[in-house]
Formats: sequence, C-alpha cells, structure tokens
Amino acid sequence: MAKKVKVGFVGSGGMAEAHSKPLAAMKDVQIVGYCDVDMEKAGRMAQQYGAKAFEDAAEMMDTVEPTAVYFCLPPFAHGAELEAVKRGIPFFVEKPIGLDLELCNKIARAVKRRKLLTCAGYMNRYRGGVQMVRKLLQADPAILVLGGWIGGTPRGGPGKGIWSWWIQKDKSGGQFLEQVTHTVDLARFLCGEATQVHALAATGFNKGAPKAYSIEDASVVNIRFKSGAVANLWASCSANAGGGGVSLSVFASKTTALLTGWEHSVRLMQRGKEPREIPGEGDIFAVEDEAFIKAVRTGNRAGIMSWYADGLKTLEISVAANKSMKTGKPVVIG
Repeated sequence: MAKKVKVGFVGSGGMAEAHSKPLAAMKDVQIVGYCDVDMEKAGRMAQQYGAKAFEDAAEMMDTVEPTAVYFCLPPFAHGAELEAVKRGIPFFVEKPIGLDLELCNKIARAVKRRKLLTCAGYMNRYRGGVQMVRKLLQADPAILVLGGWIGGTPRGGPGKGIWSWWIQKDKSGGQFLEQVTHTVDLARFLCGEATQVHALAATGFNKGAPKAYSIEDASVVNIRFKSGAVANLWASCSANAGGGGVSLSVFASKTTALLTGWEHSVRLMQRGKEPREIPGEGDIFAVEDEAFIKAVRTGNRAGIMSWYADGLKTLEISVAANKSMKTGKPVVIG
C-alpha cells in the first residue's frame, strides 16, 4: 500500500476547516498538524481531526514532518511558505496568496529555484461549467467581462473572527483584493493576461460598520487584457437591501456565459443554439483538494489549475487596483 500523504495546516480558521473535511475523507491522506497564533483554534482543529497543535509553523513541519502543507491565512499573515520551500515540502496556499508583493515575489523565486510543486486556491477553475466556457472562448474570444461580489455592511465587533482583519485595509487589502480575487482570477483564466488596471472607490457610506472598519464601501475596477478584451469588475460590502451576490458575465461574438452564485452555475448561450444550464459543483473544495493530493502523490502536476506563480499574477491585478484607487490613475502591469 502506498504511503499516505501527511498534511499539515498553517492557519486553523474557516478555510482550514473547509479543506480538512474533504481531506479527512480521503483514504490516502492523514492530517498530522495544525498551526495557528491562536492555540485554542489550533487545538480545537487538532482534536477534531486526530492531529497535533502548534503555534510555530517551522516547529510543526520539523515535528510531524508533513509531506504537504496547506496555508490558510489572512492576506497580511503570509511568509511561512518560505519554511515549506526550505524543507522542499509541496504546499497549497489559499487565495489571495498574500498582500505584500515584494514578499510574494520572494516566495515565488524560491519556489522556482526548488522546482517545488504548489497549488493556489482558486477553486472555481475546476468547475465543469467554467472549463466548458474557457474551451469555447479559445475559438470565440471574450470581448467584454462584467462581474463581482455585492454584499452587505460588515456587522459586529472585531473580536477574534474574520472582523479582526477583513474590515481593516492594511490586513485584508480590502474587499476587492481579498474576496473579488476569485472573479479577477476567473477573468484572467478566461481572457488571458492583463495589461492595464484603473479603479475608483466609494467610501464613507457604511455608517453601521465596526470602528476598526477602514476598507472601501464599494469599488469598480476596469481591466484591459493583452487580447484586447476589457472587464469591469466590482465590489460592494454596503448593499443591505438584497439583490447582490456573486456574478460573472462573459460576452463574446458568438457566446454569452452568465455565471451566478458562489457555486458559479452557468447559463450558456451560443448563437444558433438553445441555451444550456450547467449547475455549479457544491463540493468544489473536494475536487480541488483531490487534484492537489494526486499531484503530491504522483508528481504529475497536470491536474493543478493554478499554482503559486499563477496566483501571483492575479494578486498583481488586485494590488494595481488598490494603487489606482489611491491615485486615481491607471496602472500598467505585465
């Protein structure tokens, strides 16, 4: 029998839980450790999945010797990836891969030198509907892309949960960088690389937000791609009457693809054909995790849809958007 892939987690919050459930169900996986600055969280997860709890990532890697590590961290808290690279441990990093471009570039260079297997957590690339749309757009390129995430005002105190960092610009990077990164990544996946970003932000409307709140209430971001296609993406955490949600609409000459909901169900329309409905997968984390674990086990990276250097390109667009929001000027990238 082949040895099990021993998985350690750096970060023990909600995303660690989202990945732990499908991983624990895999016969060829053993979860061996959880690391977190909050030992109570690490301990709770470790107890639930029969692993050990740690406060230090390097100590966890040296003690339980994982053969793969998951980094499920807020944008501002990255850097321990370098410990995995130093030890030659393949790793999975949840989106966005960070906040500090200089640090992320350093990690990317280290990964490249070691030729290390990595995976970035852009799970929507694995969806059947998204894959179908991408294939169609190879022959019928996207021209216009519209989409984003629209939700309500963050409520409650900062505490120990997501509001301890998500509502703070210097920790999350803002809603566009932290949340709409999924939409940015899909736009890249479907349209190719970007060359220019121009963004505007709205602030001062979220009167009921917690005191620590310092992110934008809403933003619109225009992107030009090398292909000539253009996108208008948006974020809002101030729409409290409903009617928002997650969406991505792609318009080509002969194809229209309307993706809706967190699950990214697709309504596909092609000139001269009846519209088709492709439901989004509910267990997409399991699909993504299976692809990563298979790559770790076999050494074959073909099933991985996004990797560290690729996730860095998505981050570059979001960082450029933040810069443009601040200066009011377009930012050239690529």
